Amino acid sequence: MQRDPLSILQHVFGYHEFRNQQAAIIDTLVSGGDALVLMPTGGGKSLCYQIPALAREGVGVVVSPLIALMQDQVDALNALGVSAGFLNSTLDAGRARELEQQVRDGTLDLLYVAPERLTQARTLELLHQSPLALFAIDEAHCVSQWGHDFRSDYLQLSLLHREFPQVPRIALTATADPRTRQEIAERLDLGGARHFVSSFDRPNIQYRIERKDSARQQLLRLIRNEHAGDAGIVYCLSRNKVDQTADWLNQQGIAALPYHAGLGGEMRARHQQRFLREDGLVMVATVAFGMGIDKPDVRFVAHLDLPKSIEAYYQETGRAGRDGAPATAWMAYGLEDAIRHKQMLAQSEGNEQFKRHEHQRLEAMLGLCEVTQCRRQALLNYFGETLEQPCGNCDTCLNPPQTFDATEVARKALSCVYRTGQRFGVNHLVDVLTGNRSDKVASAGHDHVSTWNIGGELSANQWRAIYRQLVALGLLAVDAAGYGALQLTETCRPYLRGERSLQLRKDVARAQTRSRRAERVPVTDAERPLWEALRACRKQLAEEAGVPPYVIFHDATLLDMMAIHPTSLRDIASVSGVGDRKLEAYGDAFLEVFHRYAS
Repeated sequence: MQRDPLSILQHVFGYHEFRNQQAAIIDTLVSGGDALVLMPTGGGKSLCYQIPALAREGVGVVVSPLIALMQDQVDALNALGVSAGFLNSTLDAGRARELEQQVRDGTLDLLYVAPERLTQARTLELLHQSPLALFAIDEAHCVSQWGHDFRSDYLQLSLLHREFPQVPRIALTATADPRTRQEIAERLDLGGARHFVSSFDRPNIQYRIERKDSARQQLLRLIRNEHAGDAGIVYCLSRNKVDQTADWLNQQGIAALPYHAGLGGEMRARHQQRFLREDGLVMVATVAFGMGIDKPDVRFVAHLDLPKSIEAYYQETGRAGRDGAPATAWMAYGLEDAIRHKQMLAQSEGNEQFKRHEHQRLEAMLGLCEVTQCRRQALLNYFGETLEQPCGNCDTCLNPPQTFDATEVARKALSCVYRTGQRFGVNHLVDVLTGNRSDKVASAGHDHVSTWNIGGELSANQWRAIYRQLVALGLLAVDAAGYGALQLTETCRPYLRGERSLQLRKDVARAQTRSRRAERVPVTDAERPLWEALRACRKQLAEEAGVPPYVIFHDATLLDMMAIHPTSLRDIASVSGVGDRKLEAYGDAFLEVFHRYAS
């Protein structure tokens, strides 16, 4: 017998109404249809399969690539009174057999399983013997060979439709351009699925990208001036840089942990658990970290190196501000980032079509870095979405960049590339333009070319900024197979000849962005003792249950409680995020806090 989805939402999850397209997605699944869902991080994707799994008879099977996070996902459901479990290599044989029997009996509501486990003959036999409510394929972009998180195990998941044709399926992701969306539908055999595409906009995130100039010090200013004591993630391209940056932050008095594939599995798991369960930690990581992280109060995501695509950038920055409160996505970027990525792409084992596609994605990422208009409009436009007005909450809106007529300086920069044979990197070219007779310049005879010392009106850093923008605009290419030599492209011809004018961003001293960031929580000084008491109560309950604090209640739920100052369990039941099980388990403890602080 099916249960009413709205009743499940209210009594199990404690929310009063569905958001955006949730109701339509859930209705599609409950009715037996398939769905492909694109919804930004923090948009409520998990409810789109959890509620139908509870509403329909049988077990909802959730395919997830995140073995390390399955325990936390199951703990969060168990705290709501939902019968959930996972099958993965961390279980001993006895517990696995016990769980498998629950699946056969249909007494389990949700089962989490990794794709490689799902496709094993033993698991498929188990599922054929069991009542199934649905299949949910989370992080569905992992099926795309054009995507940034490709997992070959996902390619086998089309068998679900073949083996279980009557069981509805839902594929979910936070990041997919139209091409990736089409590939997901094809590879998962979801040709008949309804597509639900939500807005990609995360208005609470402030996007900021600045010129890389002593990136560590820039990061330190960000944390100390705006995010002292906040949880955050810092992304670096290499494992070595992760380790060095984490060590350096700790030396500066900022609690930081490293995370990358080179660390042992036990250490990665320990660092991940600490990040989820402790307040104010900074995780310094490669892109190996972050997928599926449900921590709602990450207040900033920083990139010390350029992501390889806008999809990767959006996915990684989306881990900030899942709770809807103000958050910062900050990045330091320089020409060396573009050169490094192009060299890595040239050395890739992918075929020419793959390299061409990845090159286009990198060019789009460089374009986002150099845009002079609203950065959010450019970001959303990449995903096919139009934002009618500038957002007012990105660096280019808060501090509009100055531009200048760069027609003549661009001609000089391009001419210098041509006159030196298109075989040298940016530092050599800048030396030639500014008349710096280095050993390399002298030995190459470039102190006698026509572009020698013709660029004295700009500093070396300003010339580097010019070259950075010319590369981003596609007027220059990087010889990625060599040592980063700059080469002319066909696109540059009308500019080199002076037939077209060019406006570029003026390279000025770094200005402090006027952030609209509020306090981590909007409480007054008078309310802060009560707020801290509620957090202490939450932390104690979380430690007793062995779960992260947000599994008990999110900050938003505590703030809603403070807004009404409950005097009874009925009052607490009216708060968003308090379902029946949590009211029974935690209501009295929080009510006691309010009684102690009653005025």
